[in-house]
Amino acid sequence: MTAKLYCFGESGNSYKAALPMELSGLDWEPVFVDFFHGETRTPEYRRLNEMGEVPVLVDGDTVLSQSGVIQDWIIGKTGRFGGRSPEERREIWRWVLWDNHKLSSVAGQTRFLLNFLPEEKRPPAAVTDFLKGRLRSAFRVLDNHLAGREWIVGDAPSMADFSACGYLFYPEPFGFERAEWPNIDAWLGRIETLEGWKHPYDLMPGNPSERS
Repeated sequence: MTAKLYCFGESGNSYKAALPMELSGLDWEPVFVDFFHGETRTPEYRRLNEMGEVPVLVDGDTVLSQSGVIQDWIIGKTGRFGGRSPEERREIWRWVLWDNHKLSSVAGQTRFLLNFLPEEKRPPAAVTDFLKGRLRSAFRVLDNHLAGREWIVGDAPSMADFSACGYLFYPEPFGFERAEWPNIDAWLGRIETLEGWKHPYDLMPGNPSERS
């Protein structure tokens, strides 16, 4: 049975689920969610996911939301990307939780405010400058951790990598410049060389150019 991932291309959180789905070789297909026209606020979508968020995975009777939960399902299905020991598994989830709280949540907000919210509705620069400051702190932690390492945990790509890279391949400006962070830049380059890797706009339907 083909699993369905409800997602859209602009969503970094969707990419955290879609990328390991693709790399794992699972039989899956993306289902476009028209976020920018309010689909996640409709009663029909809220019956699928009461939180009104993407991504959502549907595999037969299994319906899952939150990218980390979907990543855990992928590990259970394939045995891949979850670590090679209990210690590695715990370390992977430590970094996934760090990313969700410190990196992706702030990156998603900042990118949305600066690129997708109508200009007249954007907050004062002081707000986005504050968020960019928080992002720089997160980038510094990640860049320092990756010094002398190929992957965030262990010697192979894991869900820690696919979580933390979720927003870092997007072209829209939100305070991240790869060249500023050499260890992050090299790590993203390694992810790009994985067999089956695709940019989020190539892997999932939905692109800002389609709304311009």
